[in-house]
Amino acid sequence: MAVVPMKRLELYGLKNQRKAVLDLLQRRGVVEVGTARSVEGGFSQSDTSQKQQELEQASALLEQAVALVNQYAPSKKGVLSFLAGRAPISQEEYETGGENAPAFLEKAKGLVALEKRLTDGDAQILRLEGQLESLQPWKALDIPLSCKGTATTQVFLGAFSQEIDEATLKNQLAARLPQVTRLEVEVLSHQPQQSCVFVLCHKDDGSQVGEALRSLGFAYPAVTSPLPPAQQAAALEEEIRKIRQEKEAIKQEILEQKDAREGMLLAADYYRAQGEKYKVLGELWQSPHVFYLTGYLPAAESNALIEELQGRFTLLAETADPGPQEDPPVKLENGFFTAPMESVVSGYSLPGKHEIDPSAVMAFFYYILFGMMLSDAAYGLLMVIGCSIALKKFQNMEQSMRKMLRMFLFCGISTTMWGVLFGSYFGDCIPVIAETFFHQEITIPALWFEPLSDPMRLLIFSFGVGVLHLFTGLGVQFYQLAKQKKYADALYDVVFWYLLVGGLIVVLLSTEIFQNIAELPFQVPGAVATAAGVLAGIGAVGIVFTAGRESRNPVKRFLKGLYGLYNVSGYLSDILSYSRLLALGLATGVISTVFNQLGAMLGGGVVGAIFFTVVFLIGHSMNMAINVLGAYVHTNRLQFVEFFGKFYEGGGRPYTPFATHTRHFQIKEEK
Repeated sequence: MAVVPMKRLELYGLKNQRKAVLDLLQRRGVVEVGTARSVEGGFSQSDTSQKQQELEQASALLEQAVALVNQYAPSKKGVLSFLAGRAPISQEEYETGGENAPAFLEKAKGLVALEKRLTDGDAQILRLEGQLESLQPWKALDIPLSCKGTATTQVFLGAFSQEIDEATLKNQLAARLPQVTRLEVEVLSHQPQQSCVFVLCHKDDGSQVGEALRSLGFAYPAVTSPLPPAQQAAALEEEIRKIRQEKEAIKQEILEQKDAREGMLLAADYYRAQGEKYKVLGELWQSPHVFYLTGYLPAAESNALIEELQGRFTLLAETADPGPQEDPPVKLENGFFTAPMESVVSGYSLPGKHEIDPSAVMAFFYYILFGMMLSDAAYGLLMVIGCSIALKKFQNMEQSMRKMLRMFLFCGISTTMWGVLFGSYFGDCIPVIAETFFHQEITIPALWFEPLSDPMRLLIFSFGVGVLHLFTGLGVQFYQLAKQKKYADALYDVVFWYLLVGGLIVVLLSTEIFQNIAELPFQVPGAVATAAGVLAGIGAVGIVFTAGRESRNPVKRFLKGLYGLYNVSGYLSDILSYSRLLALGLATGVISTVFNQLGAMLGGGVVGAIFFTVVFLIGHSMNMAINVLGAYVHTNRLQFVEFFGKFYEGGGRPYTPFATHTRHFQIKEEK
């Protein structure tokens, strides 16, 4: 339960030192710089949006250049490279990268220009290939397409948009031009949607022939040239060849820059961080000689930071506790076992005011519930081994990924524990293999019981875990209310529900019908059942008279109290939700058993062993993947809906300090 206490920082400094102060704050990365609404006394804000935009564009340009280099010289990455995280660099290396950033930016501009030439070359090739394709039907022609005739003749070179043969065209022209006797017609090529023709006539008949051709749908070619089509096609092919050669030379020039990738990525990180600094610079209030900065930082960091600032600069800085109307950011800080829960909590919502960090209280239940849903010792061991190897091998892994793998490591330990208790090792793999291939009966007995043989016991146990989970949530609510000195609310909203729900559960356990169904190994004494009924009645009466206490009208208060009492059905629904522990646990075991039996269908022998191995690997891989995902989703659901519903609202604002936020490298902390 660790929400880090925050302090509000207020800082006045000399204007000529503001960039140096911001550089130090960005390096330390502990202050979330806020925006003051207004500051009196001649203070104003500077417009740094243009400079910020230039820096962001420079960062984007460098990343675009690296993406271009990667396109032609992909960096070798393993399947698990996403676990490796960003490469670590020192602060000195980062600053050196900043000094070299302008040179790498020029390289990036050159690479982007080369990319444009490649794009233009591709477009040019497409255009030329289109022209080349349009010349194919004219290749039989030995005169240029631009030919219009001679001193005494007129030539018509063009096409019709439908297929037409030479005889048909001649007949159609003869019908339209009965007086024209000097006419030469040749169909050069014809296709279903195009027919290319050559028509020659005397110059005196040119206008009549042209009119007749147009009436038939004649159109001149889109591309003309002073060269015959065959020669023009050869020229186009030569031009395409030269463009492709130029493209290869450009690609080689791009490949020569592959060693500059890291430098360009470091420069991109540098410009991105500078852009963030200028964004903060634009939010500062400044007078001709002084600037003002406000924000929040963890209380534990405040004294050391102020001492360092005052030791290096001429300024006035002080911290104070946030006021009741302020909304300080939320930072969570937990230990090795509970820190993995932070991502689950933030995935729902960070704690609001007066709320505790639920990570610690939910961690134990989270791991237990996940393990019950998967509940196979072999699957759990695979998770433990895989997560342990990844955590040890990839030392520079991102913290968020490290916490997630640690969460699955603990979930794997829990899964192994429940698998041993339930006697599940790849389902019933061991007895199936022993009987099929060795004709022996070998089993590893369950340390507790087998859910497939006694599902009712697991169902009752699941409900018991659910009741404990819900009551723990109510206990957290009691703690939060008591911490705020709202003792009456703690009595009305927690204790009465404990009495009602707890009393009803004991009364239910004492009934003969439930004892027969659940096969309970114990009996609730009549006196205990009577006392539980009385306590449940007290809780019900208390809820009726206090659930609507905010209303002044006694009738409305009573009606709201009845409605509040109706929420007992919600508790019933919540408890029933924990039946998913049984459902998912049985699903894992049943599917594993099915795959084991399917693999053993061919019996022993070499063929049977090969078939069993293939089915085993594929089947259990699928079963494990699906059920790990199912356990993760449903465990989160039980936390978010049932558990958080009893005490947690969230609404906290995440802590986002002003820091050197890099995308490609991580700067090692200064000692």
